[in-house]
Amino acid sequence: MTNLASQLAEGLAQLSFSLPTSVQQPLLAYVELLARWNTAYNLTAIRDKQEMISRHLLDSLVLRPYIQAQRVLDVGSGAGLPGLVLAITQPDVQWVLLDSNGKKTRFMQQAVLELQLKNVTVVHKRVEQYQPDELFQQITSRAYSELRLFCQQTQHLRTPEGCLLAMKGVYPHEELAALADLGLKSEVVRLTVPFLTGERHLVTLSAAEC
Repeated sequence: MTNLASQLAEGLAQLSFSLPTSVQQPLLAYVELLARWNTAYNLTAIRDKQEMISRHLLDSLVLRPYIQAQRVLDVGSGAGLPGLVLAITQPDVQWVLLDSNGKKTRFMQQAVLELQLKNVTVVHKRVEQYQPDELFQQITSRAYSELRLFCQQTQHLRTPEGCLLAMKGVYPHEELAALADLGLKSEVVRLTVPFLTGERHLVTLSAAEC
């Protein structure tokens, strides 16, 4: 755990994030829980806990500065990425984590319980079937789908001024070109994730500024 804690602390320093130990500890506890469940339920292809720090925790936390709404939907959360990780560090933001995979939503529910997260709701539904009581100003996804499908499937879930935050690897030239007829404003930011060499980009899509 000590090596994991040092790696996390160094990664946060590289991101210029100042998170107290009281926040870093549940992040590490999440990794331990994920590794334990992963042996039985195959939640992620990443097996090594040090790799989970970089490819799951830090790769999710790079989105933190872009979360500006008080209520956010994470589509295709899987094992809670990025939504559950961000929720741990943003207790004032209400997160809804949506996934259609039963074993993954069960894991997220267990993580919410064990980490005592009061700002997270886990929903086991397909995105097309989900009908929230209130629409969302921001909707996130990480390796969920192509951008066009992400836009179409979440149209009924976002406010008119709401925006989508899609985490991608390499610059998605073709996916962006396929959005031309949807009339959305797009912005792409290159992200730098500590300890990772591959490309990371954040695509923001909106009908207006968000």
